Amino acid sequence: MAPKTFVDNAKVMAKGQITIPKDVRDVLGVSNGDRVTFIVEGNTVRIVNSAVYAMQVLQQEMTGEAERTGLTSEEDVAALVKELRNEDEKE
Repeated sequence: MAPKTFVDNAKVMAKGQITIPKDVRDVLGVSNGDRVTFIVEGNTVRIVNSAVYAMQVLQQEMTGEAERTGLTSEEDVAALVKELRNEDEKE
């Protein structure tokens, strides 16, 4: 299913503040107290949920790390966890 596309706007107040329209907050999954991130690309600005954006950045940075460290199967991960737990018990 294609994402819902719509246009909305907000007035910039004296201190540079805006109210994010409810429909936009709903799409972003943000509510009172949540943080948003502004991504500026040329003269275009995207607003994203900060928590979701941080997770996406982390996932991009971690892509391929398991393979680089030799963790290519669930068995490899289980063996590493067992090894780490055994080291903790020795201390």
